[in-house]
Order: sequence, then C-alpha cells, then structure tokens
Amino acid sequence: MLIVMQPNTTEQNIEKVVNFIKSKGFEAHISKGSDHTVIGAVGRKVIDKRDIELLDGVREVIRISSPYKLVSRVFKQEDTIIDVKGVKFGGGHIGMIAGPCTVESYEQMDETAKRLCECGVKVLRGGAFKPRTSPYAFQGLGEEGLKILREVADKYDMRVTSEVMEVSQIPLFEKYVDILQVGARNMQNFNLLRSLGEIRKPILLKRGLSATIEEWLMSAEYIMSGGNREIILCERGIRTFEKMTRNTLDISAIPVVQKISHLPILVDPSHATGLRNIVPSMSKAAIAAGADGLIIEVHYSPETAVCDGAQSLYPDQFAELFEELKALAKIIKKSF
Repeated sequence: MLIVMQPNTTEQNIEKVVNFIKSKGFEAHISKGSDHTVIGAVGRKVIDKRDIELLDGVREVIRISSPYKLVSRVFKQEDTIIDVKGVKFGGGHIGMIAGPCTVESYEQMDETAKRLCECGVKVLRGGAFKPRTSPYAFQGLGEEGLKILREVADKYDMRVTSEVMEVSQIPLFEKYVDILQVGARNMQNFNLLRSLGEIRKPILLKRGLSATIEEWLMSAEYIMSGGNREIILCERGIRTFEKMTRNTLDISAIPVVQKISHLPILVDPSHATGLRNIVPSMSKAAIAAGADGLIIEVHYSPETAVCDGAQSLYPDQFAELFEELKALAKIIKKSF
C-alpha cells in the first residue's frame, strides 16, 4: 500500500509512520515529491489501513492492486532521472550509449571510443563476459575486458556499461563499471536481481526475449525492493514468429511503460533488428516514440568483429545518425 503524507508534513511525522509500518512487519520505501511525501509499505502481512490513516500527517492510504508497486507511477508520479556522473537518462534527457558488442582488444576499443568521443558520446558499452547461444562461440575476455573498458573510457572521459552474468561477478563489476547491465537471458534471474538491489550503482535492465511488460516491471521491482532506485529499463526486441529480423522491436512498449512507470526506458535497436541497415530507422522511431535513450552497437571495423558485426554501425554511419537524432530530439522537446 501507499501512504500519502500531507503537504509539508514534518520529518517527525514521516518517521513515526515509517516506524509504525515496520513494527507491523512491512518494509518502508520513501519517495519525496515536489509537494508531498509518499511512503510505500511492502509486505505480505495484513494491516488495517485505518490504523495508518489516524497517524499525524497522513493524508490518505492507497492499496495498490498491481503486482509492481515501487516502480509504478502511483508510488512516484515524477519521472525518475538517472544521473551517471553527469550523463542523464529520463525527465527530458536522452542518453546515448554506444560501442562494440564485445571487447576484443585494447586497440579495437581505443579506436572505436575515439570515434564515438568525437561524436559526443559519453557512455561506452562493451561485453567482457558474453552469454552466447553456442558454447563454442567467443565468450569474452573476462576481467581483462573490463580493465580495457575502464582504461579506454577514462582516457576519453566516458562512462562504462557492461553485462553482469552472475552474483559472484558483482564486486568485480562495481570496481570497473558505472552501469551494470542485466541481459535479456538474465531478466528473471531473481538471485542476481536481489543482489543488484543491494548495491548503489545504476542497473540497465533489458527486457527478456519473451517477457511481457508486466514481467519486465516485476523484475525491476525485485531490484528496487532491495533498495536500489537507480534502474534504467531497456527494450531490445522480443521473440515472435517473424524471421526477417533478429527480434521484433516493440516500439509500443515505450509509451506504455512511461504511462505506468516512472523509470526511464531505453531502446536497443541493434539487438532488436540484427541488421545494420535497419538500425538508423528504428533509432529514429524510438526517439520519436519518446525513448529516454539508445544503446547502439558501433565497431570501427564491423567486418572483422568476432561478435554481431552485421548489426554494428560503422563510426561514420553512427556520426550521421547521431546528428539526425539530435535534430529529432528538439522537435519532441528533449535533448541529448
């Protein structure tokens, strides 16, 4: 349930409400808006809401019927803005993440990052541990890949995002990475989600291959219920019967999610389509639909890439696209 406090109520009243619901076996999650405070009471026990309504400073108590509570607009009406060392996602800010599918070498990352930096990209992506369908495919460089990412990003004053695979890797990722990415295959790895709820770094949560929007938001709820509010959603296409593209990009998920959740939502047109020539049009469609950012695969030499070269843009292609996206963003009153 949600406890909406009176405007300008005292911190003492808020503390009393928090202590009361904790005494009843509930977890308390506080969201402070521009004119009032909302306290989320999360738990499985039963409580008479009238007992809460009688407490000083309480305006109303609302029971939430949806299974996701903390990520919903009911809990927090204002857009959540994720600030990653000056790079913002959400609330009118569009963030751009770009880089190769996987870290292959220092030279590869350095050349690609240099070209991206010249375009104005501030967040560098690259896989160090790669979940591959085939056990014989390239699996990534591991910690050495993370070291390369960090070194190159620091050289060009960029932030880093990479995909974490399991709970045991979290301390390693906290050391090197600014945004920890949860891939589509791990969207319902609940042990991993719970552990990510305990850290205080942004999480990029990709939608599962066959996940509904509700299931996706429930995964975000797992992270947020653990105390981590820094969550960025990422639509990366879902599996359908269509074979002409790698996946089917669900553009409609953008406005749907933005209506029911306060979390920023990005789009990954590279994994969604799997085809370099379609990435630009899907990127524009995502921004036009209101996406809070993009994560695009760019490789300085896609034809020699060890992973997903067919969906990676050449740096010159990306530079042209980025300028078009900036112009489009102005039309919808947003900015990169």
